[in-house]
Amino acid sequence: MESLNTLRELRQTWRSAGHTVAFVPTMGNLHDGHLDLVKQAKNLADKVVVSIFVNPMQFGANEDLDAYPRTLDADRSKLEAQGVDALFFPAVDDVYPRGLSEQTFVEVPGISDLLCGASRPGHFRGVATIVCKLFNMVQPDVACFGEKDFQQLQVIRTMVEDLSMPINIVGVPTRRQEDGLAMSSRNGYLSAEQRATATRIYAAMEQMREAICASQDSYADIERKASQSLMSAGLKPEYVTIRNARNLQPAEPGDPQLVILMAAFMGTTRLIDNMQITLDQA
Repeated sequence: MESLNTLRELRQTWRSAGHTVAFVPTMGNLHDGHLDLVKQAKNLADKVVVSIFVNPMQFGANEDLDAYPRTLDADRSKLEAQGVDALFFPAVDDVYPRGLSEQTFVEVPGISDLLCGASRPGHFRGVATIVCKLFNMVQPDVACFGEKDFQQLQVIRTMVEDLSMPINIVGVPTRRQEDGLAMSSRNGYLSAEQRATATRIYAAMEQMREAICASQDSYADIERKASQSLMSAGLKPEYVTIRNARNLQPAEPGDPQLVILMAAFMGTTRLIDNMQITLDQA
């Protein structure tokens, strides 16, 4: 459905029947990682809504908005096979009727300015704004997001908490290929040779995890060695960092919950990944 009015009528019918609703927002071009979100959503609520919307507000001037793959018919078939109750795919003019320059926006301070936010100014403003709008449209009880976009997940959790939204945010583990590469819609941009090289991202994170757990080196040395490993493989790292998983600040000795975060270019394609680590405090 494209119409917000139709969605709201359906939502009201479900509410009257006492049904709970889970929501999975996507930008389409769905892969098995997205379907994992749908499967989790089905476990958490009576009804599942999936949205497909390629959000122009979260793309920078020189990013891949126009080239981003749009595969609505194939996506619809996959979602029907999963038993999704409603697919919502609004038009840009309906979501932003006054245009992007006149749109009220939502911004989550601090966490939005780090890492991906530093290299993509305004990106997380666009993410927070569209997720907030979609939450108001769908009015879900629970919403599922992939942990692959770890910073995005933390931005959304912070927004929901700060704005007192009655929505449970659930992170779903990253789905990987057999060789460790995280599933991503942008993997389709890679040549076969680039695709093989991109697996070094996961390999580097595994090496970092082993070094962290063994307390072999300082975090700075571990980050430096991993960055050099990516460069030697032909990747161009944007950041390689070990952070406190709760607030994404640089990790300190004694932090029990860590996350390794990476962004790197393979050719012109920007890839991100992460790995969470819980250290034994005994």
